[in-house]
Amino acid sequence: MNLQELLTSVPFYQTYGEIDKDITGITMDSRQIKPGDLFICIKGFETDGHQYITSAIHAGAAAIVAMHHVEMDIPLIVVSDTKRVMAQLASSFYGNPTREVGLIGVTGTNGKTTITYLLDEIFTENKMSTGVIGTIQTKINGKSYGVSNTTPDSVSLNEFFFEMRKEEVQTAMMEVSSHALDQGRVYGLDFDVAVFTNLSQDHLDYHKDMDDYLRAKSLLFAQLGNHYEQGREKYAVVNIDDPASHILIKSTAQPVLTYGVEQGDVHTRNIHMDETGVSFTMITPVGNIQVDSGLMGHFSIYNMLAAAGAAIVRGVQLEVIVAAFSKTKGVPGRLEPVFAGQSFGIVVDYAHTPDSLENVLKTLKDVCEGYVRVIVGCGGDRDAGKRPKMADVAMKFADDVFFTSDNPRSENPENILDDMTGHLKGEFHRITDRKEAIESGIASCRNKDILLIAGKGHETYQEVDGMKLEFDDRKVATQAVKQGRHNK
Repeated sequence: MNLQELLTSVPFYQTYGEIDKDITGITMDSRQIKPGDLFICIKGFETDGHQYITSAIHAGAAAIVAMHHVEMDIPLIVVSDTKRVMAQLASSFYGNPTREVGLIGVTGTNGKTTITYLLDEIFTENKMSTGVIGTIQTKINGKSYGVSNTTPDSVSLNEFFFEMRKEEVQTAMMEVSSHALDQGRVYGLDFDVAVFTNLSQDHLDYHKDMDDYLRAKSLLFAQLGNHYEQGREKYAVVNIDDPASHILIKSTAQPVLTYGVEQGDVHTRNIHMDETGVSFTMITPVGNIQVDSGLMGHFSIYNMLAAAGAAIVRGVQLEVIVAAFSKTKGVPGRLEPVFAGQSFGIVVDYAHTPDSLENVLKTLKDVCEGYVRVIVGCGGDRDAGKRPKMADVAMKFADDVFFTSDNPRSENPENILDDMTGHLKGEFHRITDRKEAIESGIASCRNKDILLIAGKGHETYQEVDGMKLEFDDRKVATQAVKQGRHNK
């Protein structure tokens, strides 16, 4: 694409050098530059892209977008905000793909991954081609791609949506993190539906307080726009049971569909929960229907109501929605059972906030005939304020608690455990090595107990001192059982 033509999507800039030249790609990562690419300098928390201009030029960059003048032999475009401009350029370079792909964004502290998976199954059941972008993977018509962030940068997103458009994807589901909203990674994306799950403490290492965290979440709803267009209707789907819901409702000019257990446009009656799953009558503006699902727990009801609400506003029939709910096997690392021949339950779950850990433990307590035991830690270089709260939840809702390392990153794991356990009274186990903690937890289990291994879920690595070491809770637990590290 011609650079001069590409820059017509940017209103204000200064140029140095001849810009009437072709650009073959866009990137913010100097390590990924190919000859002919446009390199955009982004200031991040850990590094500044302006430091890599020389290496970008050596790698074959055709032009540079920066926030200040630098002497160079290739064209330079100077703008006041490279993050905003990157989104504008990426959207234009890839032909504004989200205008042609129905896009559902899901935000909130918990439930985002499960809801996008449920929506993928609903629209697949509805004989529609789908795409998913989220924590575990990006999928385009069933083909999976790896991801580095819950919500990728604006260039990667537009490239994904460009591929989805080529593959004739009709509906895409996307997890939208507060970081991505605050950092402008989703600028320019044309969302059709915004879904809010809930708000509980998380990411206060990044946001200054809960009000700032909520402000970031509200941006998704504001970005639905102020315009009503027949044939391209937009909707907000909001959990009315959450105290923050009124802020999200006020943040959008678009029609709002609310959901909740006992209130909202979509709600429930006659809930029944046991170890086999949940059932309830779903009350909706377009009719009532019975739901039977193998998903466990009260929070799974919320996830299904959210997914149902988003599907309803996109015109999916209730019979299709409940058919998908009845078939779903759940999401990797979310209440995922591990069975290697033992006489007790082992469940791996991504729960890494006080709220999500409480939800999972309550669910397991409801169905467990023995003791509920939990292995839990907290990640390093993240919100330290939630560490004692995580410990309190574990002590309150589990019968036996093993505190251990999660992803310590650059922090000393012992210091993280001090933050978690320093205030506690009562009996608990503190085993820093996660493998040893899992083995000890399994060794403690008796017939009909359930062991929850919380915090990492689907992850297949452990982040330690800047390295990603191979570590999968499911594999470690399976190996421990097979080695006989349990009561038979």
